[in-house]
Amino acid sequence: MTVATVRPYEPGQITERRGHAVVVGASMAGLLAARVLRDRFETVTLVEKDPLPDEALARPGVPQGHHIHAMQKAGQATLDDLFPGYSEEVTDAGGLVLDFASDFEIYQKGGVLANGPTRIPQYNASRPVFEQVTRRRVAELDGVTVRDECHFREFLLDDRASTVEGVTVRTTDGERELDAELVVDATGRTSRTPVWLEHNGYTAPPLDEVSIDLAYGTVLLERPIDTRRAILVLPDAPRTRGAAVFPIENGRWLLTLAGVHGDHPPTDPAGFVDYASGLPIDDVSRLFDEHALLSEDVSRYPFPSSVRRRYEALDRFPDGLIVVGDAIASLNPIYGQGMSVAALEAVQLHHALATATRDELALRFFERAANVVDDAWGLAVGSDFEFSQTTGPKPFGTDLVNGYVARLLRKAHTDGRLTDAFVRVVAMENRPTSLFRPDILWRVVKPSP
Repeated sequence: MTVATVRPYEPGQITERRGHAVVVGASMAGLLAARVLRDRFETVTLVEKDPLPDEALARPGVPQGHHIHAMQKAGQATLDDLFPGYSEEVTDAGGLVLDFASDFEIYQKGGVLANGPTRIPQYNASRPVFEQVTRRRVAELDGVTVRDECHFREFLLDDRASTVEGVTVRTTDGERELDAELVVDATGRTSRTPVWLEHNGYTAPPLDEVSIDLAYGTVLLERPIDTRRAILVLPDAPRTRGAAVFPIENGRWLLTLAGVHGDHPPTDPAGFVDYASGLPIDDVSRLFDEHALLSEDVSRYPFPSSVRRRYEALDRFPDGLIVVGDAIASLNPIYGQGMSVAALEAVQLHHALATATRDELALRFFERAANVVDDAWGLAVGSDFEFSQTTGPKPFGTDLVNGYVARLLRKAHTDGRLTDAFVRVVAMENRPTSLFRPDILWRVVKPSP
């Protein structure tokens, strides 16, 4: 599902608030869950093990926080619904509004894609800025308490092992219990919920894992304040290297180099710069020659595999508990879907809270969340399977779709309407099926002049 197919947030849909909810983890998924829970619960407590600074700083619990994050159209539109004025606050904090149709140099299938015919706004900032603005808006909500340096220990289960009734947390004052009618696990890829389920007589969710052996490194470059240029070069079999250059706040570029299946960028600055010479265009290398490197070190992040836990396949799940965000699906970050998937899941949680009883909520939400993840998962792992070294369950029809999209991208070197169609799918504005509309299909399959 995308922003075009998910029913938008409806602020008046829930009319009664009662009880207490706890969210574990102040990730973007956790923050957005807390926002929609406040419509349904009188009080919401968000617990996070990291200290949460007032400034826009990367924190230990977000190891990818130093790297590029894309706020796709689906995420931006949803956040503006949940927090009116959100986009303006991001720009007030130094973020930029780029045109995905003309400000981005996108290299795919042997050439740069033509500019699209219609403006596609994309908000660019560092991950700490997006998180800081979101956290501030959540903390301002009446009835919401954000507790940092508060370590989650375990779920509290009733005597019948059928209902989660809260959590145990540890702070500097010792351990304490927080009772709750609903607990949300937003602890990310390392979520302990599957193991906890098995230890308490439940079945862990089926696991899909697609191994891509990705690692990427990121540095900061000085950017002339009036320059808005962005570059995107995705790995493209058999070429294993890619790059992204995004302008962010304070006159800087975030520059990321990435490699899959073991072709990883070095972590020393000299080797990192040399690695860029292996890209199919020299635009990235020239940036190193023409602009000052602001980073003393290369921030590195390894990503061995995309992981999806199929909670929607379970027949039995404890009441009073749900799982969101990367704890459901951790997707290849090259495609920049994570924050937008979290935003759409939050809207689906909002709709589930409005219609489901407590004993129906978890499984109904997991079905809705699966619909959100399906398209993002298909796009990410489908592209990963262009490489013969990729292992794991391959979605049906992947090779056929990859062949079609490859032809579309080659045609998009000279056809901006095809660029527009592709970019709107990447931005999670339109579903991948939109690439097969008759007007797009004809542009793809018709003979070249």
